[in-house]
Amino acid sequence: MTTIREPLLEPVAILDLRPTQITVGMREVKAKRERWRDESRKKGEEFLGKHMIPVILGPKHRHYVIDHHHLARALHDEGVKEIAVTVIANLSKLDQDSFWYVMENRDWTHPFVDGRRRPYSGLPKSVDKLIDDPFRSLAGELRRAGGFAKDTTPFSEFLWADFLRRNMKRKAVETHFEHALEKALDLAKSLDADYLPGWCGPVVEE
Repeated sequence: MTTIREPLLEPVAILDLRPTQITVGMREVKAKRERWRDESRKKGEEFLGKHMIPVILGPKHRHYVIDHHHLARALHDEGVKEIAVTVIANLSKLDQDSFWYVMENRDWTHPFVDGRRRPYSGLPKSVDKLIDDPFRSLAGELRRAGGFAKDTTPFSEFLWADFLRRNMKRKAVETHFEHALEKALDLAKSLDADYLPGWCGPVVEE
């Protein structure tokens, strides 16, 4: 395996990027779209230069995204055609089975929908095919609200999303997001969540 970690000098078409997860939080995507609109008016090129997409070079030299799926989807929805990428590792010489074995063992893929695993063939072929998981949006907002700390554990917000999914109704999240966030904050402080990355512990009453 060749580790590179250098940006490609030539940009890559966003729709040529291959996702390594199936879902995103569309509320998160919307927020990133709004930020891009603000940034692009003043310093769009500078923003893109600071937000390169980390990828793995896979079979047939395809670029597999391992982070910033929300940003890639947001930029596509805003009409951006190309973006610079940072190649983290070159696995292009591997066959498909070996490639996914390495991806799995390096925590570079998360083929789950609603907490259930899907085959690698179920991964979208482009970022515009990523589907919405409202619990992923709730987990992201929960972290920003101080419900748990940012953590280096791969896919930590998906772990929180699955915890919330087991304790809340999807319809409640979709129709009453602010109320759902209040409930999520209570759940995040409970001992039931103490196994999750970034758990901040229960509030101690004095």
